[in-house]
Amino acid sequence: MADEDTLQALKIAFTFMPQPVEVTKYEYGERADLVLSQINFVREVLASHGIDPDEVSGDINPDLTPNSCY
Repeated sequence: MADEDTLQALKIAFTFMPQPVEVTKYEYGERADLVLSQINFVREVLASHGIDPDEVSGDINPDLTPNSCY
């Protein structure tokens, strides 16, 4: 299991990664599949540590996260 500093660093780095829908052959060329697999790998590692990848951005930058409409 990774220590808290390592997980925090991974979460911060993840917020700078493109979203999978942003990764296209037009933008990334032949590297698109590699970039998608790397994004998915990071998502899996976060999930394996009990961290919801879809919530990471809000955890790291709560002031930039829109309010929920629920």
